[in-house]
Amino acid sequence: MKKLLLPLFLLAGMTSVFSQVFEPVKWTASVEKKSETEYVLVSKATIDEGWHLYSQDVPEDGPIPTSFIYDDNGGAIKILGNTSEEEGHTVDDPIFNMRITYFEKSAVFKQKVEISEGVDKILGFVEFMVCDDSKCLPPTEIELEFNLLDSVSAAESSESGQIDTEAPGDTSNQTDKKGLWAIFFIAFISGFAALLTPCVFPMIPLTVSFFTKQSKNKAVGIRNAIFYGVSIIVIYVLLGSAVTAIFGADSLNALATNVWFNIIFFLLLVVFAVSFLGAFEITLPSSWANKIDEQSYKRTGLIAIFFMALALAIVSFSCTGPIVGTLLVEAASKGGIAPVIGMLGFSMAIALPFALFAAFPGWMNSLPKSGGWLNTVKVVLGFLELALAFKFLSQADLVLQTHLLEREVFIAIWIAVFGALAFYLFGKIQLPHDSPLTHISVGRLGLGLLTLSFTIYMIPGLWGAPLNLISAFPPPLEYSESPYGVGYSKIGGGTVSSGEHGELPDGAHLLAPHDILAFNDYDKGLAYAKEVGKPVMIDFTGWACVNCRKMEQNVWPKPKVLDILKNQVVLISLYVDDKRPLPEGEVIESKLRPGKKLKYIGQKWSELQTIKYKANSQPFYVLMGHNEDNLIAPVAYTPNVDEYHNWLVKGIKVFKETSER
Repeated sequence: MKKLLLPLFLLAGMTSVFSQVFEPVKWTASVEKKSETEYVLVSKATIDEGWHLYSQDVPEDGPIPTSFIYDDNGGAIKILGNTSEEEGHTVDDPIFNMRITYFEKSAVFKQKVEISEGVDKILGFVEFMVCDDSKCLPPTEIELEFNLLDSVSAAESSESGQIDTEAPGDTSNQTDKKGLWAIFFIAFISGFAALLTPCVFPMIPLTVSFFTKQSKNKAVGIRNAIFYGVSIIVIYVLLGSAVTAIFGADSLNALATNVWFNIIFFLLLVVFAVSFLGAFEITLPSSWANKIDEQSYKRTGLIAIFFMALALAIVSFSCTGPIVGTLLVEAASKGGIAPVIGMLGFSMAIALPFALFAAFPGWMNSLPKSGGWLNTVKVVLGFLELALAFKFLSQADLVLQTHLLEREVFIAIWIAVFGALAFYLFGKIQLPHDSPLTHISVGRLGLGLLTLSFTIYMIPGLWGAPLNLISAFPPPLEYSESPYGVGYSKIGGGTVSSGEHGELPDGAHLLAPHDILAFNDYDKGLAYAKEVGKPVMIDFTGWACVNCRKMEQNVWPKPKVLDILKNQVVLISLYVDDKRPLPEGEVIESKLRPGKKLKYIGQKWSELQTIKYKANSQPFYVLMGHNEDNLIAPVAYTPNVDEYHNWLVKGIKVFKETSER
């Protein structure tokens, strides 16, 4: 008996090591005085290293946003507009498949108010959610008190640094820098692709001819060529700067994450794609090109060279326009100076060959001759733009939750697009402006085989395959006609049923797509575990928990883990961010915050985790017996499959040993 009890005491002691209540965000409240009746309420969050706080504007079905409520003191306080926030870090989240904005180190939120006489204090509440790389905390509500008597003027606040929008030594913009480098690289590659179109490539010999005539000697020729290249870069960068200046750096990001602008981007890219496929050409007025070209010959010296570069940009617009437009759309989704960086990368790729060939005309002999292959490049780009367009339509569909473009439909469209591209490359489809194809070159055959292979790779995605190569593009696995794949349906239809579980017990459901029997109610799950003689695995999770989804998608489906979850334990998943109200008879006072009522189901499970396990982060896994004692020390985010499997095996072994006594 002692030998059995000793490990249990040790495990109980270890629980305190693994359990921890986190408080990674500290809030402070201050007030700026604008006038005798107008004030700005400032809420500043100081965030611990490694954690991030979500923005107020989070798409539907995403993480819990930060939200503020202010007491209007019976109408004595007038709230002016919405609470503003500083610019955060916006990223494409692969788990939620949406663009999400968050803050690191610190965040400042401001709210303008207008007050009547006799008001010297304003109460507010902030609800927020924070995560780090391995866990998320449940939604937390904090009371804020704004003392108007301690307010300072905006000028004094700025001078004293009381309201600092960026923590000293903040390095949290590293993610943004990586995003800008990615934009630059993609734009640079796109610039080289634009070179190989029928509107741009033939311009190279014309440019060389112009510089050969204008340059008196080789030194002058090289100087003029460099200035020509710089002029091309300046023209395109000015375009990116104009887009940023007109719409604003912050507005670009807001537009790109807006439903209706995603739909507009989709339509815009479809128009670009159809143009590249040969239905029509997008061109600027010919009078513009004629006037610019005329100026390049009238002017002399460097001014003539600049107009020559401008003429190139206008004349080649029918080919470069769709590519530039696509780049600006994608860069807009990054916000900030991304459009400028994108145009810098694109223009450098365009300018470099023109400048080099203008400086060294002899290199022209090594260039391939113009021909039908240029139109082939243009058509291939058209197919790629058509596929990319559906990414934007998918984002709009996800936010609106219309389920019109679910995962299977999206993948089917991509299979059709890339399948048609493969047939085109093999010469089975001809489009307008294509030259007669007497044979297929080795390069075209290789590209066709690569495209066909990619098309075949996507086909299993219709039956639920994860398609890791393109995981950032289609909707997530759960956003589908059926989480079980084409040909199956949810419980009650198709070929999927309760299977080995027979009639599902009260309060249970099958967790798709692997049919894990799961409960969302603690008492019902525990009662069923006692009935079937299995240990309980409590899964403290959240709908908006990124790492919970990672565990469910990457660890739970592994055969040795899945077998245990389906056959050897009873899973109880408790969602700490469940916003459904508790039944009237279950509304009780919080033990952690006396005077506060537990209003939501998620608050009930969050308080259970905090009080019983001294932890408040998710995911958090507990293996317990029928007496509700831990079998083994709980674990949090455990992406290592072997480690997680060993934890399950050890806990089940302890359960069997204690049950046999």
